[in-house]
Amino acid sequence: MERLDAFMARAGAAYYARRAALGRDFTTAPEMSQAFGECLGLWCAVTWQAMGAPPRVVLAELGPGRGTLMADALRAVREMVPAFAAALDLHLVESSPLLRAAQAERLSATWHDSADTLPPGPMILLANEFFDALPIRQFVRRGAGWTERFVADGAFVEQPAEDQGEAPEGAVREVCEAGSAVAKSLAARLAREGGAALILDYGPAESGLGDTLQALRDNAAADPLAEPGSVDITAHVDFAALAAAGRGAGASTHGPIPMGVFLQRLGLMARSAMLARAAPAQAGAILAAAQRLVAPEGMGRLFKALALAHPALPTPAGFEN
Repeated sequence: MERLDAFMARAGAAYYARRAALGRDFTTAPEMSQAFGECLGLWCAVTWQAMGAPPRVVLAELGPGRGTLMADALRAVREMVPAFAAALDLHLVESSPLLRAAQAERLSATWHDSADTLPPGPMILLANEFFDALPIRQFVRRGAGWTERFVADGAFVEQPAEDQGEAPEGAVREVCEAGSAVAKSLAARLAREGGAALILDYGPAESGLGDTLQALRDNAAADPLAEPGSVDITAHVDFAALAAAGRGAGASTHGPIPMGVFLQRLGLMARSAMLARAAPAQAGAILAAAQRLVAPEGMGRLFKALALAHPALPTPAGFEN
């Protein structure tokens, strides 16, 4: 028997060590539309300019997948803001040997197992669908107290737990200690050395109750507790908790706001229209992918954008009121 977060950590490590999952079990925004990565690359360039255009800056990504987002970002940067391309030093945080190999086919970078080993200095960091894969704890209201979920033989086992506050019978409270720790560490570094981090993921803007543990295999729902290492296990991101951790460590926070609003402010639809005109045979697919990213009924509302930044940095692009 092991606590849910320990089970998720073990299952996740095995999953990414054995499977080239992107496109097979799930599809992320960069794989849908090249305009997504291009817009984020230009967001990084504008942020670098707002930082005073330091001559050297760490450009980092947490969980870069197959490297698609960063490849698209760098292509746009080299074309539109070559001075930023010349200043950046690319670092990727990726523990999976399979995914590192896929990234190395597209990118020249320095790889890290943890964000803690990123080099010092001003930094701009991207984290797209990284926090949802971090392990969570789940607490369940039972009678006058709370229990915590453990996993044994493919099923939940509940053990007595510390008080989690008032909630109705059967309510589930999720806590992602790993996510808050990463946000706290990044924020402290940004407050100390300058820069900004952009987090894009799915989950509510405010903390709440609910069981969001889920798994995918072959782009279909699967049992998250069966066959650990064979499915992609995730949970909704608690953006309020990430923002609180960031503020507590000295960073300013911007958002969370719906990702659809953020991407439209960055010009994703206009860029997608340009791409569609340049490739008439693929125009329908290009525009449909862009619409899925921004539409409330697609990914535009469930997914959120949150920025952590040095307190002296102006409001980052896309987060203006």
